[in-house]
Amino acid sequence: MNIKDCLGSRILFFDGAMGTQLQAAGLAPGQAPESWNLTHPEAVKAIHRAYLDAGADVVLSNTFGANGVKFADPACPVEEVVSAAMALAKQAVTEAGHGWAALDIGPTGKLLKPMGDLDFEAAVEAFARPVRAGAAAGADLILIETMSDLYELKAAVLAAKENCDLPVFASLIFDENGKLLTGGDIPAAVALLEGLGVDVIGLNCGLGPAQMAALLPQLREYTSLPILLMPNAGLPQCTGGCTHFDVSPEDFAAQMVDFARSGVWLLGGCCGTTPEHIAALTAACRNIVPLPLEPKRRTWVSSYARTVVFGADPVLIGERINPTGKSRLKQALREKDLDYLLREAVTQQEKGAAVLDVNVGLPEVDETELLTLALPRLQSVTDLPLQIDTSDLGAMEAALRIYNGRPLINSVNGKPESMAAVFPLMKKYGGTAIALTLDERGIPATADERLAIARRIIDTAAQYGIPKEDLVFDTLAMTVSAEPGAALTTPEALYRIRTELGCGTCLGESNVSFGLPRREKVNAAFLLLTLREGLSAAIVNPCSDAMLDAFYSFRALSALDPNCRDYIAHADGQAAAPQAAPASGMDLGTAVLRGLSDSAGAAARAALEATPPLELISAVLVPALDQVGKDFETGKLYLPQLLMSAEAARAAFQVVNEKLRSGGGSAPASKGKVILATVKGDVHDIGKNIVKVLLENYGYQVLDLGKDVPPETVAETAVRENVRLVGLSALMTTTVGGMEETIRLLRQVKPDCKVMVGGAVLTADYAAAIGADHYGKDAMSSVRYADQIFV
Repeated sequence: MNIKDCLGSRILFFDGAMGTQLQAAGLAPGQAPESWNLTHPEAVKAIHRAYLDAGADVVLSNTFGANGVKFADPACPVEEVVSAAMALAKQAVTEAGHGWAALDIGPTGKLLKPMGDLDFEAAVEAFARPVRAGAAAGADLILIETMSDLYELKAAVLAAKENCDLPVFASLIFDENGKLLTGGDIPAAVALLEGLGVDVIGLNCGLGPAQMAALLPQLREYTSLPILLMPNAGLPQCTGGCTHFDVSPEDFAAQMVDFARSGVWLLGGCCGTTPEHIAALTAACRNIVPLPLEPKRRTWVSSYARTVVFGADPVLIGERINPTGKSRLKQALREKDLDYLLREAVTQQEKGAAVLDVNVGLPEVDETELLTLALPRLQSVTDLPLQIDTSDLGAMEAALRIYNGRPLINSVNGKPESMAAVFPLMKKYGGTAIALTLDERGIPATADERLAIARRIIDTAAQYGIPKEDLVFDTLAMTVSAEPGAALTTPEALYRIRTELGCGTCLGESNVSFGLPRREKVNAAFLLLTLREGLSAAIVNPCSDAMLDAFYSFRALSALDPNCRDYIAHADGQAAAPQAAPASGMDLGTAVLRGLSDSAGAAARAALEATPPLELISAVLVPALDQVGKDFETGKLYLPQLLMSAEAARAAFQVVNEKLRSGGGSAPASKGKVILATVKGDVHDIGKNIVKVLLENYGYQVLDLGKDVPPETVAETAVRENVRLVGLSALMTTTVGGMEETIRLLRQVKPDCKVMVGGAVLTADYAAAIGADHYGKDAMSSVRYADQIFV
C-alpha cells in the first residue's frame, strides 16, 4: 500500500537514530556509517528490524551521506551503497511483516553558489544518483532530512521529483529561534515546499522534544501539509568521554503525546533515540486519532528568508529593474553590469518595496543567460521575494528552476497557449502567477468581460492542480488620455475579482498616465483609487515620493497601520533624507554593508584619492565590517548577506593593498594565524568555510586543513606553525569523538593553543565537556572569540 493512502488514518511512526546504533554495534569513530551496508549488512538489518519490532512503520535506509558529493570514491560508488542499503531495509520490512522502507537523503555538506562553490545543477545531479538507485531498489518513499539550506533542499526535491514517482517527504533542521543556517524560517520553508509539491513537511535533529515544541505552533499555523517531527532524545551530553542524550524513552514518549494531540501525523526520532524510545513512543501514541488538516489557502511568495502574503494589507512591488523607459538600465543590461542591478535592488528595498520585479529582456541580449546570472546575485544582496518578469518561456523556466524560494511569476493570461505553457511550469516549480485579464481578442473594454476571463483562468488552472490562491489578477491599467473611462473600468474589475472570486489583485500603476504632464501626480491619485477598491499589490517606483506618500497615507487612514507607525517612519525618513543619493554614487561603507563587491572596489579607488590607505581601513572598512557583524548577530542580516558583505570587503581590501604596494608600502600585518578543520570522518564543511571567509576579512591568516582531518594533522600543524587558535567543526554525532580526540592531542603537544568548536550536534555544555575553550554558536561568534585571543 502506498504510504500516502494511510496518511491521516492513524499516527504513523518512523524509526530512530542509525548512527548511534551503529556506534554501539562497533562503528569506529570517523568511519562512514554507509560503508556498513557493504561490510556489516547483518548489523544494519538488525537495527532496522529492532525499530520495526518496536512498532515503527517506516525505517530509513542507511544512506544519509550517500550522495554524489560525499561518495566520490570510484571503488565505492553511490549506486552500490544505496542499492545495498535499500535491500537491507526491504528485507527487514519483509521479515517483520509490516512497514515501509524509505530512501534516506541527507545534505551534501556544501554551500551552493553564490555563497559556496557547489553549482545548483551539480547538487541536483548529486541527489539524483541516490534517488535513481533507491527507486530501482524498491524504495517506498523518499525522506530528505536534516536540511539547513532551502536552496539545497530545493535541489534535492527536484532531483526526487524528476527521477522517480515516489512520495517525497522533506524535513529541516532549525535552531531554537526557528532559523535555518542560511537564514530561512518556517514560513519561507513552507512556501517553498508546498509550491514544489512535497507530500509531508517535517522537523528533525538539532533539538529535543521540548525545544521542538516551541516551533510546532508556527509550523501548524502556516502549513496545509501533514507534519512529521523527529526530535533528538534531548540535547547531547558528554560523560566519561562518551556521548549520550538526556531524555529517557519514557520522557520522550510523554512529550511526543502532546505533538500527536496537537495535530502531528507522523512521529519518529533522530540523534540519540533507540528502539526503546520508539517502543515507548508507539505505545503512548498509537491510539491517538490524527486531527484533520486545515487548508490555509494563502496567496504568497517568498525568498530564502522572507515571505510576503497578498491580503487586506497592500504591498509594493518595485518596478525599477525593468528596462522599459530606462536608458541607463538598458545600458547596464547590454554590458552585463550586474552591480547596477544590485544597487537598484538595495535602493528599492530601503525605500519600502516588499517584492522586486526583475525584467532583463532586451532584443539584443540573451535573456535566459542574463536572467539566470542576475537572480542569484540579486538574492545574495536582498532577502526580498522577486517577481520573475519575462515573456520568454525558456527564460521563465530557467529562472524558476534556480530561484531560491517561491517566486511571483509575471505573467500568464487568458490565451489558451499562455496557460498551456505557464501552468505546467508553475506546477513543477511552484510560485504565484500574475494573471492578466486579456485573451486572444485583446483587453476587454468592460469589467464583466475581464471578470469572465479571470473565471476562465481559474478553471483552467484547476485542471493543472493549481488553486486560485496561486493567482493574482492584473485588471490592466489603460492610458486614460486615450480612453477616458479606462481609469474607472480597471478598479471596478479588480473590486469584483476580489469580492466575487476571492482572489488577490495586482496592478502596474504608471501605465495610466502615459502622455500626460506631471505623471507622478496622476499615478498617485490612481494608486489611491485602486487601493480603495482592494488592490493587493501595486507595481510602482518606490523612489517616487508621491507614490509612497499616497501609499502610507492610505494605510494609515484605512486602519492598516497601527498607531500610524509606518507613516511616521516614512515621514521622518523623508525629513532626514529628503533626496536619496543616486545608486551610482554609493560610498565605500554602504557598499560593504550592502554586499556590493564591484561598488566596493570602485568606491575604494575613489576614496583613496583623498584618504591614506591605512586610514581608510581603520576609519571605514573595519567599522563597516563591525556593523555587518552586529546586524547579523541581531537578526537584521542573514548568512547570504553576511558572506556577500565579506566579499565586498575583500574587494575593497584588494584595492587598498594594491595602493599600498604601488607606493612602496605593505599590506597590514595579519592579526594572527588560525587553523580550521572539519574533524576526521566528517565531510560537512559548510560551517568551517563560512568561518574562514569571515576570519580572513577580519584580518586573520587562516590555515584551512579541509575536511576529514586526522587529529595528528591538526596537532602537527599547530606545533609547526605555532598557532594560538584552532577551530574544529563537526555535523554528525558519529564524528564528535574525532573532535574530542583532536582536542586531547592538542592539549598534549600545544597546551598554549586555544580551541573553538562548532556544529549542529554541539551545545555549549557539550563543548565544555570535551575540553573546548569556546563554543561558536555561529560564524560571527568565532570571529569575536578570535578578537579576544589576539588582543
